[in-house]
Amino acid sequence: MFKRIVLMLFLAALAVGGSFAWQYYVRTQTAEQDGVLTLYGNVEIRRVNLGFRVAGRIAGILFEEGALIKKGELIAQLDKEPFDDLYAVAAAQRDNAKENYEKLKAGNRPQEIEQARAAVNERTATLKVLESDFERAAELVKDRTISEQEHETVKARRDEAVARKKLAEENLNLLIEGFRKEDIAAAKAKVSEAAANLKKTETSLKDTELRCPNDGTLLTRIEEIGSVVNAGQTVATLSLQDAVWVYVYVSERELGRIAPDMKAAIYTDTKPNEPYCGHIGYISPEAEFTPKNVETTELRTSLVYRVRVIADNPDHGLRQGMPVTVKVSSVR
Repeated sequence: MFKRIVLMLFLAALAVGGSFAWQYYVRTQTAEQDGVLTLYGNVEIRRVNLGFRVAGRIAGILFEEGALIKKGELIAQLDKEPFDDLYAVAAAQRDNAKENYEKLKAGNRPQEIEQARAAVNERTATLKVLESDFERAAELVKDRTISEQEHETVKARRDEAVARKKLAEENLNLLIEGFRKEDIAAAKAKVSEAAANLKKTETSLKDTELRCPNDGTLLTRIEEIGSVVNAGQTVATLSLQDAVWVYVYVSERELGRIAPDMKAAIYTDTKPNEPYCGHIGYISPEAEFTPKNVETTELRTSLVYRVRVIADNPDHGLRQGMPVTVKVSSVR
């Protein structure tokens, strides 16, 4: 009885081993005959999380989920009023800085210079009169006709007139010379600063509009009209139409049969007789999944390598997560 059981187990093991050997033989012979490598994977479509670069209250969202949006189209809009106000203030500051700079660069007006020259002439005439009074007072004080105190009073008036004339002459010279180069340079720098601030507010004003970066489909509307959002907060998610690929995995035994830029046919269950065109874009240099560090020859072929197949999607029939079959005319 025991021998019979052992014999039956031996025959079963032999049958299973023969079956695996036959499948491997058939698969190898088929691959060698038609040179086609069949792989399986899923469609991956790049997504973009969209948000505003400035904070504010959402005033409008123009598309519903599932809508096809073209590059550059307006998707959402923030309330612009606070940004319009900031722009108006920055524009006024820029204009004020420009006016001040132009004033300093042009120098003083001829009327101001003539007015200062007239003041010099007036104080020169006044000083001349007081000089004469002082000379008479000096003679009279010798004869004791006037007191020393009266003489000192006349002298003080003369000295004051001298100082006033000197002040008027210095003011005239400053007006003729104009403003200092340092003041003009500082005024010019203020113009540049004000212009940069105006540009910044203009950029913030433009950032109140959320526009589509590339052709795609609106997947989700995360926020709605009236929501107050922070800068960088995700408002909607966009699925891009042009960045479509399929991730498949190749064993180490079959890794040498493929190479970058090789043509590939991508089959879907929806249109099994109408494959999509594609090509191999990337082959991972490292094995993935477990085991990753097996050393034995028997198990080393269990390692797999990720391959990215870039797909053409003219009718947008390839969708996120869709299972597909990829056939590559492999190289031996």
